Amino acid sequence: MKPNGLLIAVALLAILGGLTWWSNKKQAAASKTSDTTTKILDIPGNLIQDIVLKKTAQTIELHREGVNTWKMTQPSPLPADTDAASGIVTTLGTLNADSVVDAKATDLTPYGLQNPSLDVQITESNGKHDGLMIGDETPTGSGSYAKLANDPRVFTIASYAKTNIDKSPNDLRDKRVLTFDSDKLTRVELQGKGEPIEFGKNNQGDWQILKPRPLRADGSQVDTFINALKDARMDMAEDSQKAAAAFAAAPKVGTASVTDANGNQSIEVHKDKDNNYYVKSTAVAGIYKVTGDLGKSFDKGVNDFRSKKLFEFGFSDPSLLEVQGVTYSKAGNDWTAGPKKMDNASVQTLIDKLRDLTATTFEAEPGEEKVFEATVISNQGKRTEKVTITKEGSKYFAKRQDDPSIYGLEAQAVDDLKKAASDVKEAAPPPAAKKK
Repeated sequence: MKPNGLLIAVALLAILGGLTWWSNKKQAAASKTSDTTTKILDIPGNLIQDIVLKKTAQTIELHREGVNTWKMTQPSPLPADTDAASGIVTTLGTLNADSVVDAKATDLTPYGLQNPSLDVQITESNGKHDGLMIGDETPTGSGSYAKLANDPRVFTIASYAKTNIDKSPNDLRDKRVLTFDSDKLTRVELQGKGEPIEFGKNNQGDWQILKPRPLRADGSQVDTFINALKDARMDMAEDSQKAAAAFAAAPKVGTASVTDANGNQSIEVHKDKDNNYYVKSTAVAGIYKVTGDLGKSFDKGVNDFRSKKLFEFGFSDPSLLEVQGVTYSKAGNDWTAGPKKMDNASVQTLIDKLRDLTATTFEAEPGEEKVFEATVISNQGKRTEKVTITKEGSKYFAKRQDDPSIYGLEAQAVDDLKKAASDVKEAAPPPAAKKK
């Protein structure tokens, strides 16, 4: 290459490097600028103690009573919905501006802030006070004008921010028809389809059927019913007088009551011809149409809540099995039958079949011919369960020791269980050591 050409190439590289450096510096500066957000309010949520929403037609006041508990004191003293109150707290505590439209506003009328449609007063637990005014929508409709009482600037905020703050009393009131603490329930009663049912917890904290007679309960079914009671909400779109008239005219579906650490609450449910459900509750005044699946939960009898599992050891590791007269003991990670070391996989298959053994019906009498018997000791020796399976004709029956219930079984489930028991085998001998 000629010297002149080499000099030109070096010069071009230097210019290109300089342009790249300048471009990167400009991009970094732009990125730094774009990361800056104009904060309107920055208040830790746990410090907000009182919120007042002043509107043209009414004033709503919220007062914090506990960490996550709020009460609406105006226009009527009512418990507040935790999620709705928390949504306002979160929005106010971290409120950002979309833009600053006037750094020192002297006339607030163009923004609808002279007489704002929403005036928010915030009081913190330390006594500090903040005032936020929200005015007209922006011309594009994507936001609203806002201003702090002690700040000359006018901001725009996103539409969703105003929506999160601007709530009605119906939005903010606790709409639960029962307000119990499901973690502290001790009794649940249901009068729906068939005879009355009462549930209580045993010493292990598991639900049991107490009435009409002591029976094992399917905990998941009981929890489903409890959740339906807990999740039932007032339909605030329904006029209260109309709801009361519909309740009085509609047939009763059933009643339920719950008892927790704070006492007893009960509910009465009616259903009209259009499958709408209406309730009267001791926890809240009035009669309401309710949303959700509450009514359907009353269409259950005692057998719907009974446990159909023959063994309750679940995923607690058994330490001893006695199946068809053969005893299997677990020592460490190994299963043995007397002096014989057993194949762990085949024993585990048997355990799985015992764990999954489930009835399909409840019967009055057992069969005459005994075809299978198994005992499982689990929970570090604290739980012993014995199940005997009998046969009458082509039908199979099972009975737990010390349990009066007779359970009907599918023939295939019994066949699979018997096969798993017969397939348990000794562990393969260890491979012979290689000769040196």
